[in-house]
Formats: sequence, structure tokens, C-alpha cells
Amino acid sequence: MSAPTLRAIGMVRTPFVDRTDTPLQAAFARDAVGEVRFDARYSDALDGVAGFSHLWLVTWLGRFDENAPEPELRQVPLLLRDEPEKFGVFATRGPRRPNPIGLSLVHVLSVEGTTIRFSGVDLIDGTIVLDVKPYVTNFDQPVGETRCGWFDRRLGSETAQGANPCA
Repeated sequence: MSAPTLRAIGMVRTPFVDRTDTPLQAAFARDAVGEVRFDARYSDALDGVAGFSHLWLVTWLGRFDENAPEPELRQVPLLLRDEPEKFGVFATRGPRRPNPIGLSLVHVLSVEGTTIRFSGVDLIDGTIVLDVKPYVTNFDQPVGETRCGWFDRRLGSETAQGANPCA
């Protein structure tokens, strides 16, 4: 099987230049502002984006010009670093993954030319953007009871703004 070709369509600009200073999730930095600057050839792709309040940013959380090493398949999530407990990498949201793809739900502030300004930043300055998808409540919000695995047990009401991690 041949490897897929990924296209970098833009770059994130944020005030965060160091991984240790970057918020863990967009929900923990709702007031932090950043922007995505798209390659000019994707300007037509932004038509209609300003009509959405929120977008999913699909990003590459590593160096884009080289192959990432194979990660450990069981890792201690950053949120559990004080009480180390390992979980399978697919039960975590960290960047050390077989494909270091990130997913951030951001609040759109403006769309001007080939730039989207947004709040809710959890990305390091210079992060590569692979895709953007609109948040649509009817599609993206689960129906019925949700479970969030170890997050339910570990975080409970300690998450952003006191909300349950799955509520």
C-alpha cells in the first residue's frame, strides 16, 4: 500500500512558540487568539466559511518534512503526568501518534482574504494545517449519553469552565 499524499494548505500563527506553554486543548484557552494563513491557491475554498461560528482545524503536529518515529503504543497522557497511568495511544489526545494529526475546535472571529482569525488556541505557532471543516451542531454533537473513558474518572468537573468532559 502506498502512502497518501498530504497537502499543507496553510499555517497557524499563534502567540505560543514552545510546547510547554501551549494550552492542552482549545477549551482551556478560549480567549487566546490565533489565525490560519492559507496558501493563496486555496482562497476560493474559503468561500462561505465566514457563515460558521466554529471550525474544526485538522493539523499536523510534527515536522512535515520528515517521517516521525514510531510512537509508543501505550503512553501516559499529559493530564496524568502526576499520577502516571498508561493508556493506548488511541485513548489519548496527545501528539505522539502513528500519524501526528491534531483536531482543534475553534471559534471564528473573522475571515479576511486568505486568513481566518479565531479564538480557542491550542496550537504552536507554525503548525501546518491539513484541512478545515465547519462545525455543524446536528452532525458533530452526539445524541444520547456519552462516555469519555478515563477522562470521566480523572477530570469530572475539573475541565474547562466546570463542564463535564463529555457533556
